[in-house]
Amino acid sequence: MIGRLIDGRYQVDSRIARGGMATVYLATDLRLERQVAVKIMHGHLADDSAFRNRFIQEARSAARLAHPNVVSVFDQGEDSEMAYLVMEYLPGITLRDLMKDFGKLTAEQTVDVLDAVLRGLAAAHEAGIVHRDVKPENVLLSDDGRIKIGDFGLARATTANTASGQALLGTIAYLSPELLTRGVADERSDIYAAGIMLFEMLTGEQPFRGEQPMQVAYQHANDQVPLPSTLNDQVPESLDLLVRWSTERQPENRPADATQMLKRLQSIEKEIRGENANVSTQQTMVMPATSRPAAAEETRVIPRKNLTGESPVASLALLSKRRKRRGIIVLVGIIVIAALAGGLGWYFGAGPGALASVPRTAGMSPEQATSLLTAQGFTTKSTDVYSVDIPLGMVVDTKPAGGSQAQRGSVITVQVSLGPKIIPVPAFAGLSQADATALVKKTGFLLGSVIQKFSADVAKGTVIQAVDKGGAALPATFPEGGTVTLVVSAGPLPDVTNLPQAAAFTALQGVGLKPVASTEEFSDTVDKGSAIRIAVPDGGLSPGDSANVIISKGPDLVEVPNLVTLTIADALAKLTELGFDASTNTPAEYRDQLLVKSQSAIGLQRRGSTVAVYNP
Repeated sequence: MIGRLIDGRYQVDSRIARGGMATVYLATDLRLERQVAVKIMHGHLADDSAFRNRFIQEARSAARLAHPNVVSVFDQGEDSEMAYLVMEYLPGITLRDLMKDFGKLTAEQTVDVLDAVLRGLAAAHEAGIVHRDVKPENVLLSDDGRIKIGDFGLARATTANTASGQALLGTIAYLSPELLTRGVADERSDIYAAGIMLFEMLTGEQPFRGEQPMQVAYQHANDQVPLPSTLNDQVPESLDLLVRWSTERQPENRPADATQMLKRLQSIEKEIRGENANVSTQQTMVMPATSRPAAAEETRVIPRKNLTGESPVASLALLSKRRKRRGIIVLVGIIVIAALAGGLGWYFGAGPGALASVPRTAGMSPEQATSLLTAQGFTTKSTDVYSVDIPLGMVVDTKPAGGSQAQRGSVITVQVSLGPKIIPVPAFAGLSQADATALVKKTGFLLGSVIQKFSADVAKGTVIQAVDKGGAALPATFPEGGTVTLVVSAGPLPDVTNLPQAAAFTALQGVGLKPVASTEEFSDTVDKGSAIRIAVPDGGLSPGDSANVIISKGPDLVEVPNLVTLTIADALAKLTELGFDASTNTPAEYRDQLLVKSQSAIGLQRRGSTVAVYNP
């Protein structure tokens, strides 16, 4: 392939990388005299027409994206049955390369990378494009400090064939629960992957591990992603909460798209960088290039951090590349030092100073953890800690943390869970929604949802009560990290009594209810066809609920027959049977003999009214 001219325009110069789906080459665009990256689909995949067509369709979608934080797609085509994609060439490294060299990043470096990734994703989401394969391998850090996300649309194309082994594991590590269980994805699936990547940048590790891909997939589908501060106590609480929010298992509990997550990150960035950080004025800018004679009309993207100083990530990426250039020299130096330090090598390699890996014991019983650590040559002690995620009596982690290195024979502290810390529940009722929300977070609870209920007693926008997931009122104390739902007043229900049905319906629709009239009742005070009242269920009504309006049938009228010629006793019985309050002035001992001579009412009368019979 080296030296080949593709489509009469792209001269292939060298190979950059090879993946499970395609090989990427550095090429020269002879027409525009610039370097480009050409991704050529593997032949066995190009033979699949459905795969190839989807590749082409998604490439066209990606080509519509023009954003400083997105790798540009310039061209796409086929040459001799070979499907190819022409993209912007960015000399540099990937985020994966950076983390391999340096492990975890600082909070500031992490925010720097995530800001750029979310800006690129936000542009894609606004264009209706879901990336589907957000991971460190697809985040590019260029030599000039730019950060871009690439491979838009290719994740969708890879669904035509399923990889296995390590290649699959590399993708599964960032797949959302809904993709794993239902095979569906939207913008919130990209958000989940970005949250996993955020965890990895802060800790140097992925949240879930397993020997087989299915083990990792099972954890993504069933387990809550842990807080990064459990592995790195330098992680700010604000980034802990951002990881938790973006990696919720239920998509509806995550940010709706990258724009929403970016807004939260910007407020966190101000906190991390201090009062001088002005995110709103440090956006990525496009400025004309001044130092590249071969492309005088080209534009150059200047990262927003470069406007106020050198980007911490750019410095780190440059150092990573310099390390690779010094690789041979460093290797020779290591060999020489190793030859001169045989005695020290024994001490630190096999003797008492040797380092050993601290086993991961989170979730084990203390006995299991102690046994495992002892078998690795460590001594142990235990301490109790509160934990939102680990059940009472089980191991939360160790110090030093599992996965790190420690000297054989050193003391490893096993942290045993006391369960969540039990916190007194403050009074939420009577607070504004904003104040109650802030108090939930300040107290150490998680805000679940906010439910509006109509109330005649509590002002609109004021909290009626706080409840747990099951809807029960919160007790006097509640576990730290527990989910709290706020019930907030939507104001009083409209008074619809005596309104015609149409007017009553209009009033209820005006406050967001869906009125129905499934019940009618007799009423002596409300005209026929008008509303008597709203049937409010025990749980109350919320905007969006169906509201049953009781409609009047008017008064309950009953025909009073002509009772003359009946005995007084028979007339009284008849009136009672018809639902009237029957009365007479005839003594009881004469009622079976005397006949009705007159009556107080005849014809239609209200049921329950008094009707009297007389003789004479």
